[in-house]
Amino acid sequence: MTTADDGWGELAAQYREHARPLVRLAVLLVDDVGTAEEIVQDAFVLVHRRMGRLDQVERPAAYLRTTVVNLSRSRLRRRLVALRHPGLVERDVPPADDRVGMSDVQRAVIAALQRLPRRQREVLVLRYWSELSEDEIATTLGISSGSVKTHAHRGMAALEQELGS
Repeated sequence: MTTADDGWGELAAQYREHARPLVRLAVLLVDDVGTAEEIVQDAFVLVHRRMGRLDQVERPAAYLRTTVVNLSRSRLRRRLVALRHPGLVERDVPPADDRVGMSDVQRAVIAALQRLPRRQREVLVLRYWSELSEDEIATTLGISSGSVKTHAHRGMAALEQELGS
């Protein structure tokens, strides 16, 4: 669709194609559906503002994934500040394990995943939820493939130990 729409047509096509997997990725990183949806919307707006058109990006899905991961990190940092200063912000969002239809095992895995160090959690989510290769994860997170392997190994070992698998 090539019109004078300032890239909105391309953005809409990319949104239809990539939004759902990006929301799932963000949910696993920030542990909240509403926040994840906001992050994905913000990612698309940022990409459009910065680049004008998504079709100028060689691999738009990878670029959007990286943007979502970075925005998720930023949101988690703000959440930590809010936790350190509980009187400043009141939270009325139900926890992720309060989702309807989630099994006890799923709740346990998500809770254990949230307790992992940030980088291990990101690597495991990108690997096993988003089904990215080691190279794709390395590109998304800006780390080496060797670091991806290390974080994945340590994260899985920690999950196995905590979950007793």
